[in-house]
Amino acid sequence: MRLLPVVVTVLLTVSVAYYVYIPLPDGIQEQWKLMMLDAGFRTTMHLASLKAWLGFDHYIRSIRQSTEGFDGMMTGLSSSESGGGVVLGVKVSDVTFADVPVRVYEPPAGGEGHLRRGLMFFHGGGWALGSGKKGSYDAINRMLSDELNTVVVSVEYRLYPEVNFPVPYLDCLAAAKHFLSPEVQAKYAIDPERVAVAGDSAGGNLAAAVAQEISTDDTMSGKFSVQVLIYPVLQALDFNTPSYLQNQNIPILYRSIMVRFWLQYLGADLSLQSQLLSNNHSFLHQSNITPELRARVDWTTLLPPKHKKNYKPLTVEKGSQGAVKEVPGLLDVRASPLLAGPEVLAKCPRAYILTCEYDVLRDDGLMYARRLQDAGVTVTSDHYEDGFHGIFSFIKWPLDFDVGKRALRGYLNWLQNNL
Repeated sequence: MRLLPVVVTVLLTVSVAYYVYIPLPDGIQEQWKLMMLDAGFRTTMHLASLKAWLGFDHYIRSIRQSTEGFDGMMTGLSSSESGGGVVLGVKVSDVTFADVPVRVYEPPAGGEGHLRRGLMFFHGGGWALGSGKKGSYDAINRMLSDELNTVVVSVEYRLYPEVNFPVPYLDCLAAAKHFLSPEVQAKYAIDPERVAVAGDSAGGNLAAAVAQEISTDDTMSGKFSVQVLIYPVLQALDFNTPSYLQNQNIPILYRSIMVRFWLQYLGADLSLQSQLLSNNHSFLHQSNITPELRARVDWTTLLPPKHKKNYKPLTVEKGSQGAVKEVPGLLDVRASPLLAGPEVLAKCPRAYILTCEYDVLRDDGLMYARRLQDAGVTVTSDHYEDGFHGIFSFIKWPLDFDVGKRALRGYLNWLQNNL
């Protein structure tokens, strides 16, 4: 009988190790920490799906509830850890801009001159999760406001399942127009020539789309000076780019999850997931996708050889004509900014685009950087060879990653020198 506890312990240990372990590329550092993090996320998603199956709640709402503790822990980033100034001196206000909830961060009194920088931030989370008021987003925006003497406005746009596209985009656009108004900039003492729009992942998508709309709106006197896109998601026509294939099973954003986020955002039937994964929705003779439009997401011409590697484009001769008809948002530039024409891109502000080698969205960012440059826009491409999706969210112990801290510092340094 004494042997039984030992056997049970060994079996449990082996089972946990089997669940936690996933093979990762040698280029990713701190691998076991990432495995543990991913196991936690997978467990959260499995439990949320189970609760939804039992009829308790929508699985997205369950995930939100489960991650509240994590967000609270991440919010406590101290000024000593960040290397910044007195973050406690930042004034934080929860208000509304054009009826959209926002959190405003105002730097301490004093600083470099009377007028201050301004930055509008859209958080990531697949258009379904996250809040700019919590976790690393709140910590980073406090730090940015303090270090760079910047008024930061973080937008709480509405999320799935409560809303679908284009509501999140319209929320962000309305808040941006309000932020850029002379009255608001005067109220917060913002220099109208030094205003940025920024976002990560799905927030990067919204930032790019809003930047395009503002740049081409001749009725707007105020414009964004720069756009900052952190591993942005920018297109839904090709889910077989080299980065989607290379990193399809790399935490924390799996290829299948990204496709699901897209379907949710666009209000589509989730049963279409297999169609999108196999590019059946963008088959060669799809009447709605012109050769010109297809060229705007052609990674064979837009990516450098080091990222194309030996991958081949997946071109489907005959696919699902119904997919695009059922999901018209697939071709809407407000949802897929990479589809915008060169005449639109040419009017966009200078850009900082951060990409990570081990991220399914890597090629979206790299292609957009190339297309902006081809349109005459100045672009800074900041690529992290050891980076993976979500590194900005992991900057505080015990879930801190060195690459996340380096990426955060690169982001702040670029804004310091370019905004």
